Amino acid sequence: MKIKSIHHVAIICSDYAASKQFYLEVLGCSIIKETFRSERNSYKLDLQVGNGDTIELFSFPDPPTRVSNPEACGLRHLAFAVEDIEASVAWLKSQQVEVEEIRFDEITERRFTFFRDPDNLPLELYEI
Repeated sequence: MKIKSIHHVAIICSDYAASKQFYLEVLGCSIIKETFRSERNSYKLDLQVGNGDTIELFSFPDPPTRVSNPEACGLRHLAFAVEDIEASVAWLKSQQVEVEEIRFDEITERRFTFFRDPDNLPLELYEI
């Protein structure tokens, strides 16, 4: 077996409208397809990130919260590649998103920082 790429990342949100607004208007994703699944009382929103990566944003009634943060077993964070981290941080702050200080990764010699989505999911900006 040879994996070609990551097909998508799935995120479950607690407030669909707030998360949809955040991923569309703040992060600049675009809608591929939005589906309401009446049998589950759930939305599935397929979002395009950048040049073709995909996030599946799900809503479910009363999803459980994360056990601990960020070191719970499972997905630790989702990282987005950006060319200009300072401009990206400035944009997020202009949208009232709290952003950590920019750090330097001594292994990769790249800059990065973290922020949170409406459900407190840790997201990273990684300068390429």
